[in-house]
Amino acid sequence: MMTYTPKSAIFLLVSCVAAIATVGSIFELAYGDPQLGTVVTSLILAASAPLAGICLFLAVRSVGTGE
Repeated sequence: MMTYTPKSAIFLLVSCVAAIATVGSIFELAYGDPQLGTVVTSLILAASAPLAGICLFLAVRSVGTGE
């Protein structure tokens, strides 16, 4: 039986927030003048996209192993 741990919940939370930031940055860059500027929005996109994937992977891995 798989059990959720606080560690996996935190990874999942960070992954969700980073995914929302990724999608928001894409929309800001694609459909107009970004409110924070192009450079800052691009940096947010560059940081949040890999972070979302890595944290999702770590969340699934920690649930599967029960760590």
